[in-house]
Amino acid sequence: MIAPKIQDRMRSIRETVENGGRLGMEDGIFLYSPEVPLHEVGELANYVRERINGNVGYYNINTHLNPTNVCVYRCRFCAFRADLRDPKGYAMSEEQILARGKEAEDNGCTEMHIVGGLHHKLGYDWYRGILETLHNAYPQIHLKGWTAVEINWFEFLTKKSSKEILTDLREAGLGSMPGGGAEIFHPEVRDQLCEHKANAHKWIEIHQAAHEIGLKTNCTMLYGHVEQPYHRIDHLLKLRDLQDKTGGFQTFIPLAFHPENTKLSNLKKPSALMDLRTMAISRLMLDNVPHIKAYWIMLGIGTAQTALAYGADDIDGTVRHELIYHDAGATTPEMLTIEQIKNLIVEAGRDPVERDTVYRRVHRNPDNFKEWTLGDDVPVLAMQR
Repeated sequence: MIAPKIQDRMRSIRETVENGGRLGMEDGIFLYSPEVPLHEVGELANYVRERINGNVGYYNINTHLNPTNVCVYRCRFCAFRADLRDPKGYAMSEEQILARGKEAEDNGCTEMHIVGGLHHKLGYDWYRGILETLHNAYPQIHLKGWTAVEINWFEFLTKKSSKEILTDLREAGLGSMPGGGAEIFHPEVRDQLCEHKANAHKWIEIHQAAHEIGLKTNCTMLYGHVEQPYHRIDHLLKLRDLQDKTGGFQTFIPLAFHPENTKLSNLKKPSALMDLRTMAISRLMLDNVPHIKAYWIMLGIGTAQTALAYGADDIDGTVRHELIYHDAGATTPEMLTIEQIKNLIVEAGRDPVERDTVYRRVHRNPDNFKEWTLGDDVPVLAMQR
């Protein structure tokens, strides 16, 4: 039996959303209350999802490239990093990087997702050179690369501004930025997770600089560790505020924390119910971000599929060679085939549409899968703001 006060508050929130209004901090915290039925939150998020993106379930064909895992930072939540002399530490050669590009081309990838460690023995030119090498060899592949944390490291290395660096990287072949490194913005939590790396202000400043020079970016939130609902909603509202200013975010990805092999291994990973609630609340709070992604690598295939009814409109892609979350204990496959992804979307009652990184429709040559052309931008039906 749902308490009358809960019913009344939920009714008020529903009216606000259906009338195109905007939810605030107290609304978001309320929606995280266990007394609020998950199915009601999901139903409302699905309403918004369909208002914005119809019945489409997006996917792409992509590969990951993590050029090095050697990193100066020692974030407590990270199982991927290594010290310089650690036996598991590595830095890929140009030949290895080109081979990964060739593999991506041979498998019809439209995107390479490039992130890694902050290697203190390799300079900015090494990181820039990765983009330039791949772009020159495989110009048709979109390079989504370097988180705000890495851009901040490049600022330190070069003594240049983030806007100067991003302009230079764009000339080298950068097409857009991923959203990693955001974790949780609030200092009460961030100082516990990663006190030395780029803070919330710097992360936001770098993404704003990217948007100002025309680079689209994604945004993320790492949840399910030491944070509380207040910290999550605070994080989402900061993203929403920047989106109001720039309109440069294209996708939000809520990232479920995997504690295995990290310095927080005593914690339990978030449940599927928490995953779905966070997905739904994210869709409701981020009324100005076009897309919400259910990253199947972190959520698990079943939860990601279900999330397509809880606010998500994108399930990511084939994801070849993902290392970061598998090192942290993810038990999902290293990759899915295109048919597997399409079938997951169809089973969820959605219409699968292949898109590129910046949400243009991809049209494949039926006689040669590796040949493809780009169509128009995927339409966004109706944003609240």
